[in-house]
Amino acid sequence: MAKSNERFNKIEKEKIKQKKKKDKEKKKEERKANAGTGGIDDMIAYVDENGNLSSTPPDPSKKIQVNAEDIEIGIPKNRNTETVDVIRTGVVTFYNSSKGFGFIKDLESQESIFTHVNGHLEPIKENDKVTFQVERGHKGLNAVNVKLLVKNP
Repeated sequence: MAKSNERFNKIEKEKIKQKKKKDKEKKKEERKANAGTGGIDDMIAYVDENGNLSSTPPDPSKKIQVNAEDIEIGIPKNRNTETVDVIRTGVVTFYNSSKGFGFIKDLESQESIFTHVNGHLEPIKENDKVTFQVERGHKGLNAVNVKLLVKNP
């Protein structure tokens, strides 16, 4: 009994295989029959000035010349706009003399700027009025060349 069941499955599998083969031949014939209708022109796509695909070529009058040197890939290089060292004035809001750091409040911009004892030209204390220059450090702005203007009494 088992042998007849095996034979039935083999016949069914063979029929399915033959049907797939006939379908494949049919599709191949259809492709050959329709091959003459389209050419390479139907396969070409154009990109317009907005980056969208279109079937018509772009208008040559709208063509823009781009210089290759003007194209920047990635992050643009940091160009220093501050070439002149501006001397600012401020008030020392906090200073820890044992650790040698503190903060100066800029009188113009009202921002708090970090200062370290290595950037001081004279010793300073809290509430002293000072002049300084700003330099960009690892964690933000640093005050350097700090000079005492008015000493707190």
